[in-house]
Amino acid sequence: MLSNQEHPKSSYYAATANPFAPLPRLTESLSADVCVVGGGFTGLSAALNLAERGFKVVLLEANRIAWGASGRNGGQINTGLRKSPQELIARFGKQRGRALFDLAEEARAIIWDRVAQHGIKCDLRDGNMLLASKPGDLPWMEEEIACYEREMDYHKAKLFDREAIRSEIASDLYFGGITDTGGGHLHPLNYALGLAEAAKAAGAQMFEHSAATKIEETGGKVTVTTASGKVEAKYAVLGCNAYLGGLEPRIAGKIMPIDNFVIATEPMPEAEARALIPSGACACDTKFVVSYYRVTADNRMLFGGGERYTTEEPADIAAFVKPYMLKVFPQLSSKRIEYGWGGMLAITMLRLPHLGRIGNVFYAHGYSGMGVAITGIAGKLIAEAMAGSAERFDVFAQIPHQTFPGGTLLRHPLLVLAMLWYVLRDKL
Repeated sequence: MLSNQEHPKSSYYAATANPFAPLPRLTESLSADVCVVGGGFTGLSAALNLAERGFKVVLLEANRIAWGASGRNGGQINTGLRKSPQELIARFGKQRGRALFDLAEEARAIIWDRVAQHGIKCDLRDGNMLLASKPGDLPWMEEEIACYEREMDYHKAKLFDREAIRSEIASDLYFGGITDTGGGHLHPLNYALGLAEAAKAAGAQMFEHSAATKIEETGGKVTVTTASGKVEAKYAVLGCNAYLGGLEPRIAGKIMPIDNFVIATEPMPEAEARALIPSGACACDTKFVVSYYRVTADNRMLFGGGERYTTEEPADIAAFVKPYMLKVFPQLSSKRIEYGWGGMLAITMLRLPHLGRIGNVFYAHGYSGMGVAITGIAGKLIAEAMAGSAERFDVFAQIPHQTFPGGTLLRHPLLVLAMLWYVLRDKL
């Protein structure tokens, strides 16, 4: 696992981050009620919720706060989970499927509540779109909306055909889509920094450049060791997601770290930027290798996408991603790409988040692209469980998750084979 790293200078988010004073490195032995490992959305949400409940919390981050996916992602706040409402009901039944959806909806509400409560400046706004890459997407989209309304009592999504969707996005690429006023987008790094400030204000002790090298539980205590200190606590929380590494081998094989790459153009005149997506919503498509994008508060196109079959970053991220952007918006061909960065997220076999506990060690990871919102409810549920009420935590924790075939050694080569198959399907 990488440690002692700064935010990438090539990141638009890092370049536009709100002021946040560096945190100290852990250089002593501390005791706490809870040691949280990971300073991204999961760890920050857990630390904040626990501190608000009166727990003595110590948070350890290997690099800088939100250095990983939390500070690098597309910033999109989507509806539900990666499984459609029909799939949730088919797999878990109506009652539990609805419970999972309701928790996902609560997760979205948490974002707006936290932003208002703590005055977090993160360019939060509502609206998202799921765009049909094939004509065959429209029938299942219509069925999905009907299921949302019938089974989930959700009425904020609307189906647009090919002609209508052109009024929502200045692209001829799509065959229709779903517009959803319940979703939205934000500046993820600034949202994370706001959560960190709130957690500090609530009493959490936080340390940067303090990578956990070992975690062990003996005699009812959990000890988390770093290169220059340690924390003894009753409980620990692992919020490492794609950067878990070998810290807890018993759950490492349940997730697959995958790379993702994002670019941001130069700023555009407001009228030109607004014409691209008049509603100001964010968007993603239905391909297996998803393209996702939005116009930023300062009128840039922020675009993520492109398949990659190695574990190494492209030598030139801007050159790698820009062709995917031009397939959607050829009118942006003359725009300069000012930022290009990458990072890792984690998926599960089910594409549903993996929450659970091993003894007194709680964990949450594998959000499969839905982490901006779901991390908020994950931290809240962990805090509830530690406080003695695990019923809602168990709604997620009881989802049976498979280990990736081949475990941590072979999961990536097998993923590459699977991606090649789905990419071929995308192109047919």
